[in-house]
Amino acid sequence: MSFTYKPSQGYWTRLMSAIAGGTLALAAGSWAWAQLDAVDVKFERVYLQGGVLAAILLVSAILIFWLVYRKPSSSEFLIATEGEMKKVNWSSRREIFGSTWVVIAISVIIAVLLFVVDMGFHAIFKAIGVLDA
Repeated sequence: MSFTYKPSQGYWTRLMSAIAGGTLALAAGSWAWAQLDAVDVKFERVYLQGGVLAAILLVSAILIFWLVYRKPSSSEFLIATEGEMKKVNWSSRREIFGSTWVVIAISVIIAVLLFVVDMGFHAIFKAIGVLDA
């Protein structure tokens, strides 16, 4: 008996989803630790902070495991996602560099064009007295 729904499929998407969920859980635990630094308690504050952090991490781990590995609907989605990603035609490094330079060049051309148009409007509005110099 396996604890995972369809264990042989969707390995990488499940793993990366679990790592992302764990990162979010650690961020939430860190935030809670900092928030509890201002709480006034009659015992060592670090025990409260550690207990809340442990509870957040435990609940998050159970939730992540259930969502990523046990729940059929989310597992099917992750399996289908991995299947679709294998079908993607990824661009080569050369194509990426070429496209990037085209975007940079067009952005600079548009910026220069807008600067010229802006200066033209400035000159027109100054000539008809709308702008004071």
